[in-house]
Amino acid sequence: MAVDEPASSASMAMVKMASTLILGMLGLVLMRACRVFVWGPRRLRSRLRGQGVGGPPPCHLLLGNIPDIKKIRAEEAQRARECRKDGVLSHAWPSLLFPHLQKWRTQYGPIFMYSAGHIQFLSISDVEMVKELTTYTSLGLGKPSYLSKDRGALLGQGILSSSGSTWAYQRKIIAPELYLDKVKGMVSLMVDSANSLIGSWESRIESSGGTAEIRIDDDLRSLSADIISRACFGSSYSQGKEIFLKLRELQQVMSHGSVGVAGMRYLPTKINRQIWQLDKQIRSTILEVVKARTQASHEKDLLQVILKGANNEGLPSNISADKFIVDNCKNIYFAGHETTAITASWCLMLLAAHPHWQARVRAEVLEIFGGGILDSDKLRGMKTLTMVVHETLRLYPPAVFSIREALEDIKFKGLLIPQGSNIQIPIHIMHQLPEIWGTDASEFKPERFAQGISGACKSVQAYMPFGMGPRTCAGQHFALAELKVILSLILAEFSFSLSPSYHHSPAFRLVVEPGDGVILHMRKV
Repeated sequence: MAVDEPASSASMAMVKMASTLILGMLGLVLMRACRVFVWGPRRLRSRLRGQGVGGPPPCHLLLGNIPDIKKIRAEEAQRARECRKDGVLSHAWPSLLFPHLQKWRTQYGPIFMYSAGHIQFLSISDVEMVKELTTYTSLGLGKPSYLSKDRGALLGQGILSSSGSTWAYQRKIIAPELYLDKVKGMVSLMVDSANSLIGSWESRIESSGGTAEIRIDDDLRSLSADIISRACFGSSYSQGKEIFLKLRELQQVMSHGSVGVAGMRYLPTKINRQIWQLDKQIRSTILEVVKARTQASHEKDLLQVILKGANNEGLPSNISADKFIVDNCKNIYFAGHETTAITASWCLMLLAAHPHWQARVRAEVLEIFGGGILDSDKLRGMKTLTMVVHETLRLYPPAVFSIREALEDIKFKGLLIPQGSNIQIPIHIMHQLPEIWGTDASEFKPERFAQGISGACKSVQAYMPFGMGPRTCAGQHFALAELKVILSLILAEFSFSLSPSYHHSPAFRLVVEPGDGVILHMRKV
Protein backbone atom coordinates (compact mmCIF):
# COMPACT_ATOMS: atom_id res chain seq x y z
CA MET A 1 0.00 0.00 0.00
CA ALA A 2 2.87 2.30 0.77
CA VAL A 3 4.01 2.06 -2.88
CA ASP A 4 0.68 3.48 -4.08
CA GLU A 5 0.66 6.47 -1.73
CA PRO A 6 2.90 8.79 -3.83
CA ALA A 7 0.85 8.08 -6.97
CA SER A 8 -2.37 8.71 -5.06
CA SER A 9 -1.02 11.95 -3.63
CA ALA A 10 0.08 13.08 -7.08
CA SER A 11 -3.38 12.36 -8.51
CA MET A 12 -5.04 14.31 -5.74
CA ALA A 13 -2.64 17.20 -6.31
CA MET A 14 -3.44 17.19 -10.03
CA VAL A 15 -7.19 17.13 -9.31
CA LYS A 16 -6.78 20.00 -6.86
CA MET A 17 -4.71 21.97 -9.40
CA ALA A 18 -7.26 21.35 -12.14
CA SER A 19 -10.09 22.39 -9.84
CA THR A 20 -8.24 25.57 -8.90
CA LEU A 21 -7.58 26.32 -12.59
CA ILE A 22 -11.22 25.75 -13.55
CA LEU A 23 -12.45 27.92 -10.67
CA GLY A 24 -9.96 30.61 -11.68
CA MET A 25 -11.15 30.53 -15.27
CA LEU A 26 -14.78 30.65 -14.18
CA GLY A 27 -13.91 33.60 -11.97
CA LEU A 28 -12.32 35.42 -14.91
CA VAL A 29 -15.32 34.68 -17.12
CA LEU A 30 -17.67 35.91 -14.40
CA MET A 31 -15.64 39.09 -13.90
CA ARG A 32 -15.61 39.75 -17.63
CA ALA A 33 -19.37 39.14 -17.83
CA CYS A 34 -19.94 41.54 -14.94
CA ARG A 35 -17.72 44.14 -16.58
CA VAL A 36 -19.53 43.85 -19.94
CA PHE A 37 -23.11 43.40 -18.75
CA VAL A 38 -23.22 45.19 -15.38
CA TRP A 39 -20.33 47.52 -14.57
CA GLY A 40 -19.82 48.84 -18.10
CA PRO A 41 -23.46 49.87 -18.59
CA ARG A 42 -23.54 51.40 -15.11
CA ARG A 43 -20.44 53.44 -15.89
CA LEU A 44 -22.00 54.74 -19.14
CA ARG A 45 -25.22 55.69 -17.40
CA SER A 46 -23.31 57.38 -14.59
CA ARG A 47 -21.25 59.50 -17.01
CA LEU A 48 -24.38 60.62 -18.88
CA ARG A 49 -26.36 61.21 -15.71
CA GLY A 50 -23.53 63.39 -14.42
CA GLN A 51 -24.10 65.66 -17.42
CA GLY A 52 -27.80 66.03 -16.72
CA VAL A 53 -29.14 63.32 -19.05
CA GLY A 54 -32.15 61.62 -17.50
CA GLY A 55 -34.01 58.44 -18.24
CA PRO A 56 -35.86 55.55 -16.62
CA PRO A 57 -33.68 53.57 -14.19
CA PRO A 58 -33.19 49.92 -15.25
CA CYS A 59 -35.74 47.75 -13.50
CA HIS A 60 -33.83 44.48 -14.02
CA LEU A 61 -30.14 43.63 -13.61
CA LEU A 62 -29.81 41.78 -16.94
CA LEU A 63 -32.86 42.96 -18.89
CA GLY A 64 -32.55 46.68 -18.15
CA ASN A 65 -35.76 48.47 -19.19
CA ILE A 66 -37.13 45.64 -21.36
CA PRO A 67 -39.80 44.74 -18.73
CA ASP A 68 -40.83 48.43 -18.64
CA ILE A 69 -41.09 48.51 -22.43
CA LYS A 70 -43.26 45.38 -22.51
CA LYS A 71 -45.53 46.78 -19.80
CA ILE A 72 -46.01 50.12 -21.54
CA ARG A 73 -46.68 48.37 -24.87
CA ALA A 74 -49.25 46.10 -23.23
CA GLU A 75 -51.05 49.15 -21.84
CA GLU A 76 -51.23 50.59 -25.37
CA ALA A 77 -52.31 47.34 -27.06
CA GLN A 78 -55.98 48.31 -27.10
CA ARG A 79 -55.19 51.63 -28.73
CA ALA A 80 -53.20 49.80 -31.38
CA ARG A 81 -56.23 47.67 -32.18
CA GLU A 82 -58.22 50.87 -32.58
CA CYS A 83 -55.73 52.49 -34.98
CA ARG A 84 -58.54 52.70 -37.49
CA LYS A 85 -61.81 53.95 -35.98
CA ASP A 86 -64.99 54.94 -37.72
CA GLY A 87 -63.38 54.54 -41.14
CA VAL A 88 -60.78 57.24 -40.40
CA LEU A 89 -57.14 56.31 -40.93
CA SER A 90 -54.77 57.35 -38.18
CA HIS A 91 -51.11 57.87 -39.05
CA ALA A 92 -50.12 58.42 -35.43
CA TRP A 93 -48.76 54.88 -35.22
CA PRO A 94 -45.43 55.82 -33.51
CA SER A 95 -47.22 56.27 -30.20
CA LEU A 96 -48.84 52.86 -30.68
CA LEU A 97 -45.83 50.79 -31.72
CA PHE A 98 -43.23 52.62 -29.60
CA PRO A 99 -45.22 54.17 -26.72
CA HIS A 100 -42.25 53.88 -24.34
CA LEU A 101 -40.24 56.35 -26.42
CA GLN A 102 -43.11 58.83 -26.54
CA LYS A 103 -43.66 58.49 -22.78
CA TRP A 104 -40.00 58.90 -21.85
CA ARG A 105 -39.51 61.80 -24.27
CA THR A 106 -42.37 63.62 -22.57
CA GLN A 107 -41.00 62.76 -19.13
CA TYR A 108 -37.26 63.32 -19.64
CA GLY A 109 -37.00 65.55 -22.72
CA PRO A 110 -35.73 65.00 -26.29
CA ILE A 111 -32.43 63.53 -25.04
CA PHE A 112 -32.70 60.62 -22.62
CA MET A 113 -31.14 57.22 -21.96
CA TYR A 114 -32.55 53.75 -21.38
CA SER A 115 -31.32 50.15 -21.37
CA ALA A 116 -32.33 47.21 -23.57
CA GLY A 117 -30.54 44.41 -21.76
CA HIS A 118 -26.86 45.38 -21.63
CA ILE A 119 -27.22 47.80 -24.58
CA GLN A 120 -27.32 51.43 -23.51
CA PHE A 121 -29.33 53.70 -25.78
CA LEU A 122 -29.10 57.46 -25.88
CA SER A 123 -32.33 58.54 -27.60
CA ILE A 124 -31.93 61.88 -29.39
CA SER A 125 -34.79 63.76 -31.04
CA ASP A 126 -33.38 67.23 -30.41
CA VAL A 127 -33.16 68.84 -33.85
CA GLU A 128 -30.01 70.85 -33.16
CA MET A 129 -28.21 67.77 -31.85
CA VAL A 130 -29.37 65.76 -34.88
CA LYS A 131 -27.96 68.49 -37.15
CA GLU A 132 -24.51 68.00 -35.60
CA LEU A 133 -24.77 64.23 -35.91
CA THR A 134 -25.62 64.43 -39.62
CA THR A 135 -22.46 66.40 -40.37
CA TYR A 136 -20.10 64.19 -38.35
CA THR A 137 -17.87 62.31 -40.78
CA SER A 138 -15.31 60.64 -38.52
CA LEU A 139 -15.15 56.84 -38.45
CA GLY A 140 -15.35 57.19 -34.66
CA LEU A 141 -19.11 57.08 -35.09
CA GLY A 142 -20.17 53.74 -36.56
CA LYS A 143 -22.94 51.19 -36.64
CA PRO A 144 -23.65 49.39 -33.33
CA SER A 145 -21.82 46.11 -32.85
CA TYR A 146 -25.05 44.38 -31.80
CA LEU A 147 -26.36 44.68 -35.38
CA SER A 148 -23.71 42.28 -36.67
CA LYS A 149 -24.21 40.04 -33.64
CA ASP A 150 -27.85 39.90 -32.58
CA ARG A 151 -28.95 40.64 -36.18
CA GLY A 152 -25.97 38.84 -37.69
CA ALA A 153 -27.95 36.25 -39.64
CA LEU A 154 -29.64 39.02 -41.61
CA LEU A 155 -27.01 41.76 -41.71
CA GLY A 156 -23.66 40.15 -40.87
CA GLN A 157 -20.80 42.56 -41.56
CA GLY A 158 -22.28 43.96 -44.76
CA ILE A 159 -22.51 47.60 -45.76
CA LEU A 160 -25.62 48.16 -43.59
CA SER A 161 -24.02 47.07 -40.30
CA SER A 162 -20.23 47.37 -40.53
CA SER A 163 -18.08 50.23 -39.24
CA GLY A 164 -14.65 51.77 -39.64
CA SER A 165 -12.38 50.66 -42.45
CA THR A 166 -14.58 47.63 -43.24
CA TRP A 167 -17.56 49.89 -43.97
CA ALA A 168 -15.43 52.45 -45.84
CA TYR A 169 -14.11 49.73 -48.15
CA GLN A 170 -17.61 48.34 -48.84
CA ARG A 171 -19.03 51.79 -49.49
CA LYS A 172 -16.21 52.49 -51.95
CA ILE A 173 -16.96 49.25 -53.82
CA ILE A 174 -20.78 49.27 -53.82
CA ALA A 175 -21.98 52.92 -53.77
CA PRO A 176 -20.69 53.93 -57.26
CA GLU A 177 -22.84 51.20 -58.84
CA LEU A 178 -25.94 52.93 -57.43
CA TYR A 179 -25.11 56.53 -58.35
CA LEU A 180 -27.77 58.49 -60.25
CA ASP A 181 -26.10 58.14 -63.65
CA LYS A 182 -26.08 54.34 -63.29
CA VAL A 183 -29.70 54.28 -62.06
CA LYS A 184 -30.89 56.21 -65.13
CA GLY A 185 -29.77 53.29 -67.25
CA MET A 186 -31.83 50.86 -65.16
CA VAL A 187 -35.21 52.55 -65.67
CA SER A 188 -36.14 50.54 -68.79
CA LEU A 189 -35.41 47.33 -66.90
CA MET A 190 -37.68 48.50 -64.06
CA VAL A 191 -40.42 49.26 -66.58
CA ASP A 192 -40.16 45.77 -68.10
CA SER A 193 -40.53 44.11 -64.69
CA ALA A 194 -43.44 46.36 -63.69
CA ASN A 195 -45.29 45.68 -66.95
CA SER A 196 -45.34 41.98 -66.08
CA LEU A 197 -47.20 42.78 -62.86
CA ILE A 198 -49.54 45.15 -64.72
CA GLY A 199 -50.41 42.34 -67.13
CA SER A 200 -51.09 39.95 -64.27
CA TRP A 201 -53.45 42.39 -62.57
CA GLU A 202 -55.23 43.16 -65.85
CA SER A 203 -55.94 39.44 -66.32
CA ARG A 204 -57.32 39.12 -62.78
CA ILE A 205 -59.55 42.17 -63.22
CA GLU A 206 -60.85 40.97 -66.58
CA SER A 207 -61.63 37.49 -65.26
CA SER A 208 -63.44 39.05 -62.27
CA GLY A 209 -65.80 41.10 -64.41
CA GLY A 210 -64.03 44.46 -64.38
CA THR A 211 -63.19 44.81 -60.68
CA ALA A 212 -60.90 42.67 -58.54
CA GLU A 213 -59.91 42.62 -54.88
CA ILE A 214 -56.12 42.33 -54.78
CA ARG A 215 -53.72 42.10 -51.87
CA ILE A 216 -50.98 44.21 -53.37
CA ASP A 217 -48.12 44.00 -50.85
CA ASP A 218 -47.08 40.43 -51.66
CA ASP A 219 -47.19 41.15 -55.40
CA LEU A 220 -45.11 44.30 -54.90
CA ARG A 221 -42.51 42.32 -52.95
CA SER A 222 -42.20 39.91 -55.85
CA LEU A 223 -41.93 42.80 -58.30
CA SER A 224 -39.30 44.64 -56.27
CA ALA A 225 -37.36 41.40 -55.84
CA ASP A 226 -37.39 40.88 -59.60
CA ILE A 227 -36.16 44.43 -60.20
CA ILE A 228 -33.27 44.25 -57.73
CA SER A 229 -32.31 40.80 -59.06
CA ARG A 230 -32.21 41.87 -62.67
CA ALA A 231 -30.67 45.29 -62.11
CA CYS A 232 -27.97 44.32 -59.65
CA PHE A 233 -27.48 40.58 -60.00
CA GLY A 234 -28.21 39.86 -63.64
CA SER A 235 -30.95 37.33 -62.92
CA SER A 236 -34.72 37.26 -62.72
CA TYR A 237 -36.86 36.85 -59.64
CA SER A 238 -37.48 33.19 -60.43
CA GLN A 239 -33.77 32.46 -59.97
CA GLY A 240 -33.47 34.41 -56.74
CA LYS A 241 -36.89 33.44 -55.41
CA GLU A 242 -35.55 31.06 -52.78
CA ILE A 243 -33.22 33.72 -51.38
CA PHE A 244 -35.99 36.30 -51.13
CA LEU A 245 -38.45 33.92 -49.50
CA LYS A 246 -35.87 32.76 -46.96
CA LEU A 247 -34.85 36.35 -46.17
CA ARG A 248 -38.49 37.29 -45.67
CA GLU A 249 -38.96 34.31 -43.35
CA LEU A 250 -35.75 35.21 -41.48
CA GLN A 251 -36.93 38.80 -41.08
CA GLN A 252 -40.24 37.67 -39.57
CA VAL A 253 -38.56 35.18 -37.21
CA MET A 254 -35.98 37.71 -36.03
CA SER A 255 -38.67 40.32 -35.31
CA HIS A 256 -39.80 38.05 -32.44
CA GLY A 257 -36.31 37.68 -30.99
CA SER A 258 -34.63 39.70 -28.23
CA VAL A 259 -31.80 42.17 -28.68
CA GLY A 260 -29.40 43.01 -25.88
CA VAL A 261 -30.20 40.10 -23.55
CA ALA A 262 -26.86 38.65 -22.47
CA GLY A 263 -26.06 35.32 -24.16
CA MET A 264 -29.58 34.91 -25.59
CA ARG A 265 -28.41 34.47 -29.19
CA TYR A 266 -26.34 31.42 -28.20
CA LEU A 267 -29.17 29.48 -26.56
CA PRO A 268 -30.86 26.74 -28.66
CA THR A 269 -34.32 28.28 -28.36
CA LYS A 270 -36.94 27.59 -31.03
CA ILE A 271 -36.41 31.04 -32.56
CA ASN A 272 -32.62 30.71 -32.55
CA ARG A 273 -32.75 27.27 -34.16
CA GLN A 274 -34.94 28.70 -36.93
CA ILE A 275 -32.52 31.61 -37.39
CA TRP A 276 -29.49 29.31 -37.59
CA GLN A 277 -31.18 27.04 -40.11
CA LEU A 278 -32.35 29.91 -42.34
CA ASP A 279 -28.95 31.57 -42.16
CA LYS A 280 -27.28 28.36 -43.30
CA GLN A 281 -29.75 27.90 -46.17
CA ILE A 282 -29.44 31.52 -47.37
CA ARG A 283 -25.64 31.40 -47.27
CA SER A 284 -25.60 28.15 -49.23
CA THR A 285 -27.99 29.48 -51.89
CA ILE A 286 -26.08 32.74 -52.36
CA LEU A 287 -22.80 30.86 -52.78
CA GLU A 288 -24.47 28.62 -55.38
CA VAL A 289 -25.52 31.73 -57.33
CA VAL A 290 -21.98 33.08 -57.03
CA LYS A 291 -20.49 29.78 -58.23
CA ALA A 292 -22.77 29.81 -61.27
CA ARG A 293 -21.76 33.41 -61.99
CA THR A 294 -18.03 32.63 -61.89
CA GLN A 295 -18.53 29.84 -64.42
CA ALA A 296 -20.25 32.06 -67.00
CA SER A 297 -19.56 35.39 -68.63
CA HIS A 298 -21.76 38.36 -67.66
CA GLU A 299 -21.93 42.08 -68.21
CA LYS A 300 -20.66 44.16 -65.32
CA ASP A 301 -23.26 44.54 -62.58
CA LEU A 302 -23.30 44.93 -58.80
CA LEU A 303 -22.69 41.24 -58.14
CA GLN A 304 -19.66 41.30 -60.41
CA VAL A 305 -18.33 44.32 -58.50
CA ILE A 306 -18.86 42.55 -55.16
CA LEU A 307 -17.03 39.47 -56.41
CA LYS A 308 -14.14 41.63 -57.57
CA GLY A 309 -14.09 43.46 -54.24
CA ALA A 310 -13.94 40.14 -52.36
CA ASN A 311 -10.76 39.21 -54.22
CA ASN A 312 -9.13 42.62 -54.00
CA GLU A 313 -5.96 43.08 -51.98
CA GLY A 314 -7.67 45.94 -50.16
CA LEU A 315 -10.25 43.62 -48.53
CA PRO A 316 -10.05 44.21 -44.74
CA SER A 317 -8.39 41.34 -42.88
CA ASN A 318 -11.28 40.96 -40.43
CA ILE A 319 -13.69 39.63 -43.08
CA SER A 320 -13.24 36.64 -45.39
CA ALA A 321 -13.99 36.77 -49.11
CA ASP A 322 -17.02 34.46 -48.75
CA LYS A 323 -18.41 36.48 -45.84
CA PHE A 324 -17.90 39.72 -47.74
CA ILE A 325 -19.90 38.30 -50.66
CA VAL A 326 -22.67 36.66 -48.64
CA ASP A 327 -23.23 39.51 -46.16
CA ASN A 328 -23.37 42.22 -48.83
CA CYS A 329 -25.66 40.15 -51.05
CA LYS A 330 -28.00 39.67 -48.08
CA ASN A 331 -27.89 43.39 -47.27
CA ILE A 332 -28.71 44.39 -50.84
CA TYR A 333 -31.37 41.71 -51.30
CA PHE A 334 -33.07 42.76 -48.06
CA ALA A 335 -32.72 46.54 -48.22
CA GLY A 336 -33.11 46.67 -51.99
CA HIS A 337 -36.49 45.02 -52.26
CA GLU A 338 -38.24 44.86 -48.88
CA THR A 339 -38.20 48.55 -48.04
CA THR A 340 -39.17 49.69 -51.55
CA ALA A 341 -42.05 47.22 -51.76
CA ILE A 342 -43.37 48.33 -48.37
CA THR A 343 -43.18 52.02 -49.32
CA ALA A 344 -45.01 51.34 -52.59
CA SER A 345 -47.71 49.50 -50.62
CA TRP A 346 -48.15 52.38 -48.17
CA CYS A 347 -48.23 54.87 -51.04
CA LEU A 348 -51.01 53.03 -52.88
CA MET A 349 -52.92 52.66 -49.62
CA LEU A 350 -52.72 56.42 -49.01
CA LEU A 351 -53.78 57.23 -52.59
CA ALA A 352 -56.70 54.79 -52.23
CA ALA A 353 -57.75 56.59 -49.04
CA HIS A 354 -57.39 60.02 -50.68
CA PRO A 355 -59.01 59.72 -54.15
CA HIS A 356 -58.51 63.41 -54.95
CA TRP A 357 -54.74 62.96 -54.67
CA GLN A 358 -54.97 59.76 -56.68
CA ALA A 359 -56.75 61.69 -59.43
CA ARG A 360 -54.16 64.51 -59.34
CA VAL A 361 -51.20 62.17 -59.63
CA ARG A 362 -52.87 60.11 -62.37
CA ALA A 363 -53.58 63.24 -64.39
CA GLU A 364 -49.92 64.25 -64.13
CA VAL A 365 -48.70 60.75 -65.06
CA LEU A 366 -50.96 60.53 -68.10
CA GLU A 367 -49.95 64.02 -69.24
CA ILE A 368 -46.21 63.32 -68.99
CA PHE A 369 -46.19 59.61 -69.80
CA GLY A 370 -48.98 59.64 -72.36
CA GLY A 371 -48.63 55.94 -73.10
CA GLY A 372 -45.16 56.45 -74.54
CA ILE A 373 -41.81 55.20 -73.28
CA LEU A 374 -41.18 55.90 -69.62
CA ASP A 375 -37.63 57.14 -68.98
CA SER A 376 -35.67 58.99 -66.29
CA ASP A 377 -36.43 62.42 -67.80
CA LYS A 378 -40.19 61.82 -67.61
CA LEU A 379 -39.87 60.55 -64.04
CA ARG A 380 -38.06 63.75 -63.07
CA GLY A 381 -40.95 65.81 -64.41
CA MET A 382 -43.55 64.11 -62.17
CA LYS A 383 -43.59 66.71 -59.38
CA THR A 384 -46.94 65.73 -57.84
CA LEU A 385 -45.93 62.07 -57.70
CA THR A 386 -42.66 63.08 -56.01
CA MET A 387 -44.61 65.03 -53.38
CA VAL A 388 -46.74 61.96 -52.63
CA VAL A 389 -43.67 59.72 -52.37
CA HIS A 390 -41.96 62.14 -49.96
CA GLU A 391 -45.07 62.40 -47.80
CA THR A 392 -45.43 58.61 -47.71
CA LEU A 393 -41.81 58.23 -46.63
CA ARG A 394 -42.39 60.87 -43.95
CA LEU A 395 -45.45 59.17 -42.48
CA TYR A 396 -44.24 55.60 -42.97
CA PRO A 397 -40.43 55.49 -43.06
CA PRO A 398 -39.40 51.82 -43.54
CA ALA A 399 -36.53 52.14 -41.05
CA VAL A 400 -37.73 53.67 -37.80
CA PHE A 401 -34.32 54.30 -36.22
CA SER A 402 -31.01 55.72 -37.30
CA ILE A 403 -28.53 54.18 -34.87
CA ARG A 404 -24.84 54.86 -34.31
CA GLU A 405 -22.34 53.62 -31.76
CA ALA A 406 -19.72 55.92 -30.27
CA LEU A 407 -16.53 54.01 -31.02
CA GLU A 408 -14.67 56.66 -29.00
CA ASP A 409 -15.66 59.48 -26.66
CA ILE A 410 -17.45 62.09 -28.82
CA LYS A 411 -18.72 65.55 -27.94
CA PHE A 412 -21.87 67.08 -29.46
CA LYS A 413 -23.38 70.40 -28.37
CA GLY A 414 -21.43 70.27 -25.11
CA LEU A 415 -22.55 66.70 -24.31
CA LEU A 416 -19.76 64.13 -24.01
CA ILE A 417 -21.09 60.83 -25.30
CA PRO A 418 -19.00 58.01 -23.80
CA GLN A 419 -17.46 55.29 -25.94
CA GLY A 420 -19.84 52.34 -26.17
CA SER A 421 -23.04 54.42 -26.10
CA ASN A 422 -25.60 53.64 -28.80
CA ILE A 423 -27.09 56.83 -30.21
CA GLN A 424 -30.66 56.20 -31.34
CA ILE A 425 -32.46 58.78 -33.49
CA PRO A 426 -36.17 57.86 -33.72
CA ILE A 427 -36.93 58.74 -37.34
CA HIS A 428 -40.65 58.18 -36.84
CA ILE A 429 -40.71 60.79 -34.06
CA MET A 430 -38.60 63.29 -36.01
CA HIS A 431 -40.97 62.93 -38.97
CA GLN A 432 -44.03 63.89 -36.92
CA LEU A 433 -42.75 66.62 -34.60
CA PRO A 434 -45.38 69.41 -34.62
CA GLU A 435 -42.71 72.06 -33.93
CA ILE A 436 -40.95 71.02 -37.16
CA TRP A 437 -43.82 70.02 -39.45
CA GLY A 438 -46.76 71.96 -38.03
CA THR A 439 -49.88 71.00 -36.13
CA ASP A 440 -50.96 68.77 -39.04
CA ALA A 441 -47.80 66.64 -38.73
CA SER A 442 -49.73 63.37 -38.42
CA GLU A 443 -51.91 64.08 -41.47
CA PHE A 444 -51.38 63.07 -45.11
CA LYS A 445 -50.68 66.36 -46.89
CA PRO A 446 -48.32 65.96 -49.85
CA GLU A 447 -48.65 69.65 -50.66
CA ARG A 448 -46.22 70.38 -47.83
CA PHE A 449 -43.47 69.17 -50.22
CA ALA A 450 -44.52 71.49 -53.08
CA GLN A 451 -41.32 73.49 -52.61
CA GLY A 452 -39.17 70.47 -51.88
CA ILE A 453 -37.91 69.16 -48.56
CA SER A 454 -36.50 72.52 -47.45
CA GLY A 455 -39.93 74.10 -47.86
CA ALA A 456 -41.78 71.28 -46.08
CA CYS A 457 -40.30 71.71 -42.61
CA LYS A 458 -38.25 74.02 -40.42
CA SER A 459 -35.18 71.78 -40.56
CA VAL A 460 -34.20 69.54 -43.49
CA GLN A 461 -32.24 67.36 -41.04
CA ALA A 462 -35.57 66.30 -39.51
CA TYR A 463 -36.39 64.37 -42.70
CA MET A 464 -34.33 61.20 -42.95
CA PRO A 465 -36.14 58.28 -44.62
CA PHE A 466 -32.80 57.15 -46.08
CA GLY A 467 -30.74 57.75 -42.97
CA MET A 468 -28.35 60.61 -42.38
CA GLY A 469 -24.88 61.97 -42.95
CA PRO A 470 -22.13 59.89 -44.57
CA ARG A 471 -24.14 56.72 -43.85
CA THR A 472 -27.09 57.86 -45.99
CA CYS A 473 -28.47 54.86 -47.90
CA ALA A 474 -26.33 54.21 -50.97
CA GLY A 475 -29.40 52.98 -52.85
CA GLN A 476 -31.71 55.96 -52.36
CA HIS A 477 -31.59 57.03 -56.05
CA PHE A 478 -32.37 53.47 -57.10
CA ALA A 479 -35.25 53.23 -54.60
CA LEU A 480 -36.83 56.56 -55.63
CA ALA A 481 -36.61 55.72 -59.32
CA GLU A 482 -38.13 52.30 -58.72
CA LEU A 483 -40.96 53.75 -56.66
CA LYS A 484 -41.82 56.30 -59.34
CA VAL A 485 -41.74 53.67 -62.11
CA ILE A 486 -44.02 51.28 -60.21
CA LEU A 487 -46.47 53.93 -59.07
CA SER A 488 -46.71 55.79 -62.38
CA LEU A 489 -47.37 52.61 -64.38
CA ILE A 490 -50.02 51.42 -61.90
CA LEU A 491 -51.74 54.81 -61.83
CA ALA A 492 -51.76 55.00 -65.62
CA GLU A 493 -53.63 51.68 -65.87
CA PHE A 494 -55.78 51.33 -62.75
CA SER A 495 -57.99 53.21 -60.34
CA PHE A 496 -58.37 51.77 -56.87
CA SER A 497 -60.00 52.15 -53.48
CA LEU A 498 -59.55 50.55 -50.07
CA SER A 499 -61.32 47.24 -49.65
CA PRO A 500 -63.72 47.01 -46.67
CA SER A 501 -61.57 44.07 -45.56
CA TYR A 502 -58.47 46.26 -45.28
CA HIS A 503 -57.40 46.68 -41.65
CA HIS A 504 -54.99 49.49 -40.95
CA SER A 505 -52.46 47.92 -38.62
CA PRO A 506 -48.86 49.11 -38.97
CA ALA A 507 -46.52 46.48 -37.53
CA PHE A 508 -42.83 46.59 -36.67
CA ARG A 509 -41.00 43.58 -38.12
CA LEU A 510 -37.53 45.13 -38.27
CA VAL A 511 -39.21 47.57 -40.68
CA VAL A 512 -42.68 49.15 -40.43
CA GLU A 513 -45.04 47.30 -42.72
CA PRO A 514 -48.81 46.81 -43.13
CA GLY A 515 -49.50 44.19 -40.48
CA ASP A 516 -52.42 42.60 -42.34
CA GLY A 517 -51.37 43.55 -45.83
CA VAL A 518 -52.90 46.16 -48.16
CA ILE A 519 -56.09 45.04 -49.91
CA LEU A 520 -57.49 47.19 -52.71
CA HIS A 521 -60.45 47.13 -55.06
CA MET A 522 -58.93 47.67 -58.49
CA ARG A 523 -60.33 48.34 -61.95
CA LYS A 524 -58.94 49.48 -65.27
CA VAL A 525 -58.89 53.23 -65.85
